Amino acid sequence: MKSLTGKGTVRTALLAAELEVTDETIRKDFELLEAQGALIRTHGGATFVERPMVELSLTERQLLNRDAKQAIAKIAASRIRPDETIFIDASSTALAITEFLPEFPMTIVTNSLDVVMAVGNMKNVDLISTGGLFEARSRSFIGLSAARTLTRYNIHRMFFSGSGLDLKRGVSERNSRQAAFKEVVIESAEDVCFLGDETKLGRCSAFFFADCKDVTTLITTAQADVDILKSLRKINVEIITA
Repeated sequence: MKSLTGKGTVRTALLAAELEVTDETIRKDFELLEAQGALIRTHGGATFVERPMVELSLTERQLLNRDAKQAIAKIAASRIRPDETIFIDASSTALAITEFLPEFPMTIVTNSLDVVMAVGNMKNVDLISTGGLFEARSRSFIGLSAARTLTRYNIHRMFFSGSGLDLKRGVSERNSRQAAFKEVVIESAEDVCFLGDETKLGRCSAFFFADCKDVTTLITTAQADVDILKSLRKINVEIITA
């Protein structure tokens, strides 16, 4: 790992030669380290993950960058139009949208238990829970049955987040099942709106579920890297800063 952490990336063949082992040995080690969240395998090598990839609980995530999440969520809510069907995922930023929902009729589809609890008594909201396998740490429903629910609806706007958005690799998650679920939602959505402050941009996590071109809108903070935003605009991603 010394070569990997020191250089950021490493080639399988070079590391095998340095350690005097076979390429297959290195590949197996990479598989193990990727499962632990320490790196991301690439074609012919691996990339070191800068930040620890420990999955935080929803409660822990809600406490991080709270002001930025509130600002992003407020802008996201302002994009909703009457009678639209929107999807809100189980991320802490998307959950904050429920605090700013406009008071006109809409349908909300969600896999988040906390979103259900937040909007369950709103008279103007038709609420649809995906159901499915309940994951306690994220307080969300995932799995095949949750994904199948989504195929019945045309989602006008999908509000979601992830662990990172990288220009080359796309949008990623720490949790493979969350990543697989969000990939299905994207296929059913018209406006695919990624919510993330400047710390999410240029980052990679373990499981990729969308290319940057799959994102139609990015709502981020004013401190976001201007070069990343410029590159996203070139592929027709709408950029909104809070």
